[in-house]
Amino acid sequence: MVNIHLAWVQTERKPGGLGDLRYPLISDITKSISKSYGVLIPDHGVALRGLFIIDREGVIQHSTINNLAIGRSVDETKRSLQALQYVKEKPDLVCPAGWQPGDKSMKPDPKLSKEYFASV
Repeated sequence: MVNIHLAWVQTERKPGGLGDLRYPLISDITKSISKSYGVLIPDHGVALRGLFIIDREGVIQHSTINNLAIGRSVDETKRSLQALQYVKEKPDLVCPAGWQPGDKSMKPDPKLSKEYFASV
């Protein structure tokens, strides 16, 4: 772990740190990860703020790439992960835009989705 990462995890969340994480924190010193995921700004050697949800088979199921000045949304990441889990359990359905857990889902077909659209 790079020194700056150590400082982040040794600082509690309230004063702006990460505190005790339940997942690994890695550093991309060689920039190979950021380059592989297309978030590296080559001329600056800096990575954009990228977030990737990767399934157990190694397939990217969701990605968000923000400019350096824009943070990522924990709520949107959680919602996306919940939607991915939902459609994995119900592969014949899809989650429409803005879907939240407990909301109706729909069939991925223009004709079969009419029931969903009639209810919203």
